[in-house]
Amino acid sequence: MLGETTKTTRLRVGFILARSFTLTAFALFVDTLRLASDDGDKSGRVLADWQVLASCRNTIDSSCGIRVTPTSDFTNPSNFDYIVVIGGLLRHESPIDSATVNYLKHAASKKVPLIGVCTGTFILAEAGLMRHHRTCVSWLHFKEFRQRFPDHQVRSDRIFNLDRTRGSCAGGSSAADMAASIVRRHISHRAERNALEVLQIDKARAAIHVQPRRPGSIGSSDPRVQAALIVMDCNIDKALSISELAAEVGLSRRQLERLFTKTIKSSPASVYKRLRLERARQLVIATHTPLLDIAVEVGFENASHFSRAFRENFGVTPGTLREPISN
Repeated sequence: MLGETTKTTRLRVGFILARSFTLTAFALFVDTLRLASDDGDKSGRVLADWQVLASCRNTIDSSCGIRVTPTSDFTNPSNFDYIVVIGGLLRHESPIDSATVNYLKHAASKKVPLIGVCTGTFILAEAGLMRHHRTCVSWLHFKEFRQRFPDHQVRSDRIFNLDRTRGSCAGGSSAADMAASIVRRHISHRAERNALEVLQIDKARAAIHVQPRRPGSIGSSDPRVQAALIVMDCNIDKALSISELAAEVGLSRRQLERLFTKTIKSSPASVYKRLRLERARQLVIATHTPLLDIAVEVGFENASHFSRAFRENFGVTPGTLREPISN
């Protein structure tokens, strides 16, 4: 597993910042390292060290406009325990230059663990470096990741993932949780606690912590149900079987069905169908997408089945709902 061996030397992390990178994710990750590195608030690099790596020393704009200057050229990637790619806005066709792509591939060939934070996972996948690894992305980017990389395994039911020599993180505040996990493994529990206390974080969340999102109008306080709802919401078009859905959250079909009955008073199949129909209703009202295309997009095999299910749920057919109201 990634980072299981405790180091006796300083934890060394290299950061690569994409164009329009997310400042919050970078700041939380690097500040967790800084505060874990020594006692007090001296910012000394006693137990950890870090560099911002780039092919040149030009400043890099974050998505909020704040600029960061690289601190190092590309050095031997084996000098680092991890290389962390911080992504950001997806609008850039080339978020990093070709020299950086080559450097990441060279690091991978040296077995240096690579971590994608926020949309940094897209950068690693585009470079062909995530194909055999389970990638964790934000629910916000799940659909686009799957469209771009259909042969990759992707999940949005947890905040980060550590998979052999790769890591992936949904971004935002979960960057601090991932950094804390690395600090705990490489330095100590005490260093982790020191960093989190200064950051005013009560406790680091585990990798399997469910991303904070309530799909549609359905919610639950049970984290396993929350995870299942997110998996449903991210697979509206695929219509996973209940057995596949259960496996995604580490349960058997029977366990998942009992859990839904107990907490939501409904079966997983009924809830899944409701989420698909709620998405369809939004598309019918807010877009001009043909009804057949909407049916396919929410996982129905044909328009007649879709129309019948829609009417049973909302009391009106999708065609009637879309018709303009005449005075």
